Parts: sequence; C-alpha cells; structure tokens
Amino acid sequence: MSVQTFETMGTVVSLRGATPEAASAVRAVFAGHDHRYSLYDPASVLSRVAAGSLRLADAPQEVRDVYALALEWRDRTGGAFTPHRPDGVVDLSGVVKALAIQEAGAVLDRGSSDWLIAAGGDVLARGRLVGPDGPPEPWSVGVVDPARRDTVVGVARLEGTRRAVATSGTAERGEHIWRRSTPAFVQATVIADDIVTADVLATAVVAGDADDLRALTADGSVDVLAFGVDGTVWATPGARSVVEPAGATGP
Repeated sequence: MSVQTFETMGTVVSLRGATPEAASAVRAVFAGHDHRYSLYDPASVLSRVAAGSLRLADAPQEVRDVYALALEWRDRTGGAFTPHRPDGVVDLSGVVKALAIQEAGAVLDRGSSDWLIAAGGDVLARGRLVGPDGPPEPWSVGVVDPARRDTVVGVARLEGTRRAVATSGTAERGEHIWRRSTPAFVQATVIADDIVTADVLATAVVAGDADDLRALTADGSVDVLAFGVDGTVWATPGARSVVEPAGATGP
C-alpha cells in the first residue's frame, strides 16, 4: 500500500490507502483549516482576532463553533485542556488539527474502506492494512519511549471502534503544552473511538496531574498510556491489554 505525504500545520501528514484524487482533497481540507486558524499566518481569522482587528463575536460561524467546542472540552476536562494561552490569546490548535483529520477521514471514506492518516502524533484509521502478501491485518501504531526515541515500548492495534490514537508530550517539541500544575507527565498516548477525543485528552493528561488522569479515564471510554516525569508508566486496563507496556501501573 503506497504512502503519500505532504507538509501542513507545521507537521507532516502521511496517507495510506488514498487515491490520488482523495489525497488532493485531503490536502485541501488541511489547507482550509490552516488558513482559518493558524496564528503564524497574519491573514488568518484567528491571527486577526489575536491582533484585535476582528472581534471573535464577528468571526465566521464555523470559527465560533470550533471555539465553542474547545470551551466544551475545557469544561469536560476540568480546565486541564484550554483554548486560551497564558497571555490570553485564543489558540484553537488543540482541536483544529484533529478536526482536520476527522474531516479528511470522511473524504477518505468515500474512496476506500481501508486507509490510515497520520499527522504529528495523531492517527486515524479505517478497515485494515492490506499488504501484498498474507491476509489483511489490523492497523498498528507504535508507542515510543519518551526517554529513548529509538525504542518502541508497545504497539496499539486499531480494531473495532477504537480507530484513533493521539500522542502528546515534550520529547520532540519541548515544553509547548500549557501546564496548570507542576509537571507530572512527559508523554501520554490516548486510544479512542474518535480523533478529537484522543487528541484533546492526550493534551489534557500531559497538562494535568495524576488526579486529572484518574478523572479523565474513570468512565473507561478511552485507553491511556502515560509516562510520568519520575519514569513511572501509567496504563488504564484497556491500554495494558492493547499496548502491554512492561511494568505499567494503573491510574
């Protein structure tokens, strides 16, 4: 199965199982989101809001809807996730990339029943990996040790309703996450039914502490593998069965 890649939103997107036409449409999806929400593009809607030349209340409805979604996640995570930077600027990057992946998945669904899209630590898949030899296999996503970037500590297999994986941490991009407490985690991988949930909660776990991790995973709707600053590995029951990290403890 061929791999197609392109750069956007400061990261690299890779596609498997996409037709050339679908790949082109996916590029357009990401370009549209980047144009509206990038704080690095002075012409974007959010840059104009940050500069004070446009009121958020006067922004396009879709932008206000995304802001409302981010606020909803702030409330659901008890503030561990937030769309407000410490300087007060509205930054929707915590949900925008996942929303772009979600929309891109809908595009890929129209052309294939077996595909995978990966973008900057976030993965969404459908169906199975169809190789040239042997039967189709579940899509697999490796989880890298944050202390040893050349070491894979486990493999998450995307089966059933669990189609999305998101990893957030400091190992590659440094301290880019707005923490609300003394750092407790350096990396978190979340396996969920949808990519927005996975992405937001991965950020929330790293931004929060052990109590946040317990609260966010209490209902069992997601599987989480988190690496503490002290080297402790925390894993929910679902993550232990899917990833099976050595020596993991429960939240």
